[in-house]
Amino acid sequence: MKIVVTGANGQLGQSIIKNSKAIQANWIFTDIETLDITQSIKIETFFKQHEPDILIHCAAYTAVDEAQSQQKTAHKINHIASYKLALQCKKSKCKMIHISTDYVFDGKKNEPYIETDRCKPLSAYGQSKLSGENAVRNCLYDAIILRTSWLYSEFGSNFMKTMLKLGKDREELNVVFDQTGSPTYAGSLALGIIRILQIYQKEKSWRAGTYHFSNQGICSWYDFAKWIMEEGKINCKIHPITTDQYPTPARRPLYSVLDKTKFEKTFQYQIPHWTDAAKECLALLLL
Repeated sequence: MKIVVTGANGQLGQSIIKNSKAIQANWIFTDIETLDITQSIKIETFFKQHEPDILIHCAAYTAVDEAQSQQKTAHKINHIASYKLALQCKKSKCKMIHISTDYVFDGKKNEPYIETDRCKPLSAYGQSKLSGENAVRNCLYDAIILRTSWLYSEFGSNFMKTMLKLGKDREELNVVFDQTGSPTYAGSLALGIIRILQIYQKEKSWRAGTYHFSNQGICSWYDFAKWIMEEGKINCKIHPITTDQYPTPARRPLYSVLDKTKFEKTFQYQIPHWTDAAKECLALLLL
């Protein structure tokens, strides 16, 4: 089995690399230097050369606030490039796992979002990801689309690493408490993807569809930041503030908790609680 991963230098890509030995396969990890996903000819040439069986599409434009002023770039990467990859997968009879986001929702629901809930993005980033989802779904009837939320890891830039750095430099920080969701350790998501691959390899069962995957449990950004300081034994006081007190170019959903029942039942996989996953990541960062 030959598996291609786009966005291999990102948080999820590196987490997949870290866990890739859990499944026997010929892995090919790419980023923009080895595969420019915005160029149809380069995609076609790459597929002809490598003939992958599965594509895990992690590459994305993830600068949420910058996307408000860079909408063409966000759509070029998150929407158009995803469509080009899906089209090539269709031509090549290659399976596709596409990563999406909780930001496709408007956050006005008061219970966890299920996969069939109406999507209504509040930001250009969210809209570009929804357009990418729809393009993949309409092109590939057997695509697997995974929506995740609040991703962090020991790799790259993310909330946990930022809080650790700021917490050591400052005595107090203000963090929003009225945005609620589920922090997701990229390592947990990588293992969830490995589980999909294992079932396909062992049972020849490709369980297409849209799924939600984030760590279990619910918290606010304030709760998450406070937990990081307490667990990391960092003497920095966290003050709760409202979203209105911390304006950003892009609007975020106030509530974006994802219901993971469908993924857990379909793939017989128990997703860990966010605090358990966060302890694993924090231990690596504090080494």
